[in-house]
Amino acid sequence: MATQIESTGQLGRKVHMDVPAADVNREVGERLRKLARTLKMPGFRPGKVPMKMVEQSYGPQVHAEVLGDAVSKAFGAAVEEHGLRVAGQPRIEGRDGAGEDILGFTAHFEVYPEVKIGDAATLEVERVRCAVGDAEIDKTIDILRKQRVTWEPAERAAQDDDRVTIDFVGKLDDVAFEGGTASEFPFVLGEGRMLPDFETGVRGMAPGESKTFPVAFPEDYGSKDLAGKTAQFEVTLKKVEAPKLPEVNAEFATQLGVPGGDLEKMRADIRANLEREVGQRVSARTKSNVMDALPKLAEFELPKALVEAESAQLLERAKADLQARGMDLKQLPDIPADTFKEQAERRVRLGLLVAEIVRENDLAAKPDQIRKQIEEFSQAYENPAEVVRYYFSDRNRLAEVEALVVEQNVVDWVLAKAKVTDKDIGFDELMAQQG
Repeated sequence: MATQIESTGQLGRKVHMDVPAADVNREVGERLRKLARTLKMPGFRPGKVPMKMVEQSYGPQVHAEVLGDAVSKAFGAAVEEHGLRVAGQPRIEGRDGAGEDILGFTAHFEVYPEVKIGDAATLEVERVRCAVGDAEIDKTIDILRKQRVTWEPAERAAQDDDRVTIDFVGKLDDVAFEGGTASEFPFVLGEGRMLPDFETGVRGMAPGESKTFPVAFPEDYGSKDLAGKTAQFEVTLKKVEAPKLPEVNAEFATQLGVPGGDLEKMRADIRANLEREVGQRVSARTKSNVMDALPKLAEFELPKALVEAESAQLLERAKADLQARGMDLKQLPDIPADTFKEQAERRVRLGLLVAEIVRENDLAAKPDQIRKQIEEFSQAYENPAEVVRYYFSDRNRLAEVEALVVEQNVVDWVLAKAKVTDKDIGFDELMAQQG
């Protein structure tokens, strides 16, 4: 039966659907009879429950299921008939005046926008580069040495990089506050683990020395009782220990898992690991720059249903993250519904753009690209073959890799066409950035 699609906006559509009541009633009867053959009820043998009781107990539920299936089938047929791409779930409501023995419904829904990709040559993109040389390898070795530091007693004043052990009591208005007292508490000066005023007060103290000094808590401090206030801390320094770093020798290389303690092999391994990590980070930065530029290629309306669904998903992730940090959501104010709207719009827009670019330019992930990506992942692990099996044993994991490959294909496509400016970034700056 032909249906008529009506526009209710740039992307909004609606369609009327008619479902014969006789067809629904017939299907309901068939399902109830099938159910009755095996149904168990107290006082009746299986399959011997009177049909009237079956209808009374299960009739409304089965009727709703049948009607839902019929409406879904009718909607699917209308969508197929008109070749529509439906965005999100339709809103179905009943409709009066459909005619005798006809159940009328109207489906309100949105369709995907038509995305016309502009000329990528008009885009300007910054491509990030970062060199890995001997200086970066030396810095990494120093970090590895500090991770294996040992401590030796020092009978002198405390200085940065020393490990100090202290007793302290923090007071507000001469009253000790909760969580502000500790004994035999160790920390390393200069690491930033303690508040700046606290480290300044301890720096220069000698073993056995006691001292009282003020410590200002920042306005955004985690405890509301302390935020923005200045407390007095009474500190006794019990012990100063100086760091002793291991020598860079065969024993050190062996501790790092280098066979035979070969120092040249150790440096080569560190270089390879650094180049892999730097490569991943500069690639991520460049990809981010490309994704920021992409929206300039097309202007189009976004389906509200997709934005709302994405916003809801981002909200759930935020709540899960807060819970993972140990926060009680019941004690926190409700997150406004539109908190993630802008972020959701950006993600939906990018998703539609990327999908169209992939479709137009045949940029779908190829099997050899997926395998290559997985093999690159595996190089960061001791048993690469096991990592490869891990990914290929699960379709969902493969899908994640496939999505990454598609994104990279789009990035490469843009870089091949856009006006690209190379930017060199320092190793320390790159490695200090998150992710």
